[in-house]
Amino acid sequence: MKYFYRMLLAFTGALCLSCGTYFNQPIDVQEARIGETTQATKALKNLPLPQEPIVVGVYNFRDLTGQYKAVELGSTFSTAVTQGATSILVKALEDSGWFTTIERENIGNLLNERNIIRSTRQEYNAAASGQPAVPPLLYAGIILEGGIVSYDSNIITGGLGARYFGIGASAQYRQDRVTIYLRAVSTSNGKILKNIYVSKTILSQAIDGNLFKYVNFQRLLEVETGVTRNEPVQLAVKEAIEKGVEGLVLEGIKDGLWETREAGKAAAMLHQYEQEKEEAALTKLYDREFQERGPVGSLGLSAGTTLLQGDYAGNEAGYLGKLDFTRPITPHFAINVAGSFFQLSNGSHFTENFLSVDVNGHLNLLPHDNLSPYVYGGAGYAFSLAPDPPEGFSVSFPKVQYGVGLEYMLEDHIGLKAFAEHHLTFSDELDFVKQGRRDDFYFHFGVGINFYFGRGN
Repeated sequence: MKYFYRMLLAFTGALCLSCGTYFNQPIDVQEARIGETTQATKALKNLPLPQEPIVVGVYNFRDLTGQYKAVELGSTFSTAVTQGATSILVKALEDSGWFTTIERENIGNLLNERNIIRSTRQEYNAAASGQPAVPPLLYAGIILEGGIVSYDSNIITGGLGARYFGIGASAQYRQDRVTIYLRAVSTSNGKILKNIYVSKTILSQAIDGNLFKYVNFQRLLEVETGVTRNEPVQLAVKEAIEKGVEGLVLEGIKDGLWETREAGKAAAMLHQYEQEKEEAALTKLYDREFQERGPVGSLGLSAGTTLLQGDYAGNEAGYLGKLDFTRPITPHFAINVAGSFFQLSNGSHFTENFLSVDVNGHLNLLPHDNLSPYVYGGAGYAFSLAPDPPEGFSVSFPKVQYGVGLEYMLEDHIGLKAFAEHHLTFSDELDFVKQGRRDDFYFHFGVGINFYFGRGN
């Protein structure tokens, strides 16, 4: 019984530690607080100062998705995204320090108040001379338009769970995405000066654990715990809009639409912004990084271990060194030529060194991704380096091999890889023993590095 309660305590503790939200569960009424900021807010407030703030008008930054909040059962009339995106945009323009924003969303209310002021002054000060007129309204040189153009639900869903003897736990996740467009329009000629596109993912996570177990005769223990965390859609929209305003300011500086008083700071931020745009151009949906592998090829160096499956009982790991060249034919298919120096051993009875030359066809499953699995297969020839092989046994033999691997692009010209290979010799003489009807074979396991040359940009 003590062991059981220790197990239960450890299980509950592990579940709690797996999610920081678990320790921040609301247990009392919370007071109003200042709204949260995002990383985009900090970047927006860190922009270089302008020569002079730009007068802009925002009539409406709307929800253009027309989408209602998804529910599992029934229907809802709640919209999927906020209808107050105009207010978020106005706040982002203020935080940037680059714009003087004038009221245009509710211009009718403003004009009514001005008419009331004007008529009141005329009525009560008709005899007074020199009464000042109502000051004229500011007019905008630029109008900002656009909106929230899409809200995509469940672009990724998944989870993981396990249960053993009544003790179980599971984790689930879901990812949505919101997309906004922001454009600047010149009021003098109607020209669209800049158009900015920004997307932001929204993550929802749920983790739970449960225990259902008889601890004694007719004594059933049932325990459940869990927590769900949903990223607020309003904060996602806010971050996307702030990122759009930051991009609008930097793009305008780059194209000379407006000027800054801090040229050095602006140059550094523009360089960082251009790098971010290059990374974005190489990143596809689901944060998959797109890599261009050049037409010439790569040279690979690998090291690892071998495992013999021969006629002797038992086996022992040997060493492996490998040099290979890969020449792509298409983005998905390549030809690989490899030379290997390796040792096969079972410990006490057999230990020999070998050389092999292999030719393989490589099938790259995700050729443009930063992390790419691949499979390959082909034929080769292996040579034993035994100084004094037993009489009547062959020291060289043909073979076929196949394998699987995984490559991670560390930099544009450098990739790290791991692989596992199965080599079939069609011979029972590999370990200089003939026994049974099964042919000898061996495995290669290794890690290595690929050096690419002639890669495209």
